Amino acid sequence: MDELLERVRAGYRRIEAREAHRAAREGEALLVDIRYAALRERDGLIPGALVVERNELEWRLDPQGSHRLPEATGHDLRVVVFCNEGYASSLAAASLHQLGLHRATDLVGGFQAWRAEGLPVEPTATA
Repeated sequence: MDELLERVRAGYRRIEAREAHRAAREGEALLVDIRYAALRERDGLIPGALVVERNELEWRLDPQGSHRLPEATGHDLRVVVFCNEGYASSLAAASLHQLGLHRATDLVGGFQAWRAEGLPVEPTATA
């Protein structure tokens, strides 16, 4: 698995939490939370991040797909995918590259790195 992650990550530049925060705040990137519900409920949400379950990611972000979200505006969209610790998101970003989203990347260290940097987190409505 480590070798697969290394190969996948070599195909794009990953992004650190503070850079992702700035890019999202300035409208340069779409943050996409692929964590499962129990983690979101336990740890909270990144304000402004789009929640897309991992098993729906490609369907929802394919700009040419019939099930795309309104945010899936084109193949040039800069998407920053994050999971809990930055492993599943690497595979997800690679999958988005295969769909032609050539600016897709993932958050180094995932949500936990974001929180460790003291960046904004809000509780879920059910928390």
